[in-house]
Amino acid sequence: MKNLIIIGRAFYASALFVYGLQQLYFGTFRDVFFSVYQQHLPFLNILSYIFGIYLMTTGVLILMPNSGKKASLILGGVFMALFLGTHITYELISEPNKLYHLGLWTTPLKELALAGGAFVVAHSFGTHPGAKSVFLEKLAPYGNLFFLYTITSYGISHIIYAPYLVGNVPSWMANHLFWVMLTGVTLTAGGIAIILGIRIRIIALFLSLQIFLWVWLVHVPGTLSTSLTANRGNLLASAFDALAFSGIALLIAITMKKQQWVDDIEKWGEKEQPAKYPAEE
Repeated sequence: MKNLIIIGRAFYASALFVYGLQQLYFGTFRDVFFSVYQQHLPFLNILSYIFGIYLMTTGVLILMPNSGKKASLILGGVFMALFLGTHITYELISEPNKLYHLGLWTTPLKELALAGGAFVVAHSFGTHPGAKSVFLEKLAPYGNLFFLYTITSYGISHIIYAPYLVGNVPSWMANHLFWVMLTGVTLTAGGIAIILGIRIRIIALFLSLQIFLWVWLVHVPGTLSTSLTANRGNLLASAFDALAFSGIALLIAITMKKQQWVDDIEKWGEKEQPAKYPAEE
């Protein structure tokens, strides 16, 4: 079990390292991290380099037992701040299209998933006795919900936009539409089940395996079919997005015995029950 936890963290950390290299090479923020109106920022190159170095440093720190928890908590806070401060504001104020088009949220939800993944990584280190409980640490047990919301949304997107996604299925596989629809159903059902605390371990393990297979069946061939720097390196980054998501799901399967919000509701319900008195003789 310990080795699987290390593998899950390593998947996430390796993605951070690739993101950092992408920032340094292109000198601009990836759209996942900062919404598309970033072009108006002053000193964009400098900010991109700093953020790239930060991501790479955090990726290394996550692999270290003594610093991993704190580094991942801070990263979760950074990703969440960027999601709320740039993506949400853009979608609500500047987005020229209709907000209810789920396809518009593909990129913002990816950052939400990475934020949730950072909290899942932090939670995988456990709680140290006597440690101060800060806001981000209290948020960590609920971080999986951010990741699972994205997974569920992506599943629904696969069903809604299935005709546009068939080209992503490997050519040697028959009936491309079937595989896209199957992926949509499994992502949606798996995400909802884990959110509700149903069979967390087995479903999260299957989810991790499914996404890991995508890395090799879909993303790696797609990345190798063109230059690694094509489209600002986003094909390569997307492959590592999938690897990070696989690692997050693996950590959920191994380290999360129950959904914290479900446990909170159950405890709240127990407190609300009236006191029981012995029957009068």
